[in-house]
This record gives sequence, C-alpha cells and structure tokens, in this order.
Amino acid sequence: MNADHPGDGAVHDPALQQLAVFIRESNQILADWDTYSDQHTDLDGWPHDGHAYGLRAQRRDADTWRAFARVRSGAKNMLATAETQMRRLPATAIQPRWTYQLGRLHSALDQIVVLRADWLITRDGLSPSAGPGNAEYDDARAKRNGEAWSYLDEWASAGEVLLEIHRAAERQTPPAPGPVSTPAPPAPAGHAAAAKR
Repeated sequence: MNADHPGDGAVHDPALQQLAVFIRESNQILADWDTYSDQHTDLDGWPHDGHAYGLRAQRRDADTWRAFARVRSGAKNMLATAETQMRRLPATAIQPRWTYQLGRLHSALDQIVVLRADWLITRDGLSPSAGPGNAEYDDARAKRNGEAWSYLDEWASAGEVLLEIHRAAERQTPPAPGPVSTPAPPAPAGHAAAAKR
C-alpha cells in the first residue's frame, strides 16, 4: 500500500479506517456520477432527459449519505483528536493547509448534524403510512440527501487531512522499546570447577 492514498499505511484506529473507506467510496460515487453526467448531457451541460438525470443525481446523493453514515458518529471525535495531535507536532511537521481544512470539516459536519436532526423531525411528522418506497417519505429523504451532498463532498475532499495528521503524529511517536535481553547469570563456582575437570 502507498502512504499517499487514503487509509494506506498503518492506520489501526477503526474510525480512521472507516473514514478511509468513505473517502474511497465517495470518490467512486463521484466518478460514476461524472461519467453518467458526461454521457447524458449535451455540449452545454443540459441533460437529455431531465427526469432521469434528476433521479440519477438523487441516487448519487443517497449513496454518499449512506457511505458517510459509518463515519458520522465518530466524526467529531476524529476532528478533536486531529486538533490535539496537531498541537503536539513540531511546527516543521505541520502543513499550512491543515488548519483551514479542519475548519471546513467542522463547518460541514455542523450542517450535516443539523440536516440529520431536521430529517428525524420531518420523518416523525410524516403520515403513519409513509415509509421507504412511499413517495412522501422518499421525497423528504431525497431532499435531505440533496441538501447534504455538498457537505458530504467536503468530507470526501478534505477528510484526508485527518489521515495525514494521524500519520504525522505516528511518525513523531518514538517506537516502543523492544525486549531487553539480560545476560545469563554466571554459573555457580562449584559448577565451573567441575566443568574444568
């Protein structure tokens, strides 16, 4: 594995591993969307079929929301950990962009949290018959996903900073000392004399 790619290297923290998976998945989701968009729009960027294009955009948004769901519960803690790690790093080990990127991640996470809370209120206010597969439910969920997409994309594009800071902190941590070998105790005097005979 190459340490320049998300999640590569010795990242043993489960939350960071999930983040790396999210970054890879969201990059693939976006690449698939770009391919679809290129094939289904004219030279001016207008979709050939607006309805189908809208449905495909909804799928992109939903897939990205689902991918981030595994990261969301640990996101705030990952940000706090990265900030603590940065404070302990020597200035020469810190990239100037890290503080800015952490700020972007904080802002995006705040918006995601608000949208999720609003969604739970909206969902609970839907009619009793509304559920997945029902237009009322699906439209409300698609609206949430659409509003969240740019914030989720922020995590996909800037989330790598958390892995970079972790790797920098790991490089600064001295390795654990290996086992200390102790010399064998000297043989008893009587045993040495017997061995000479």
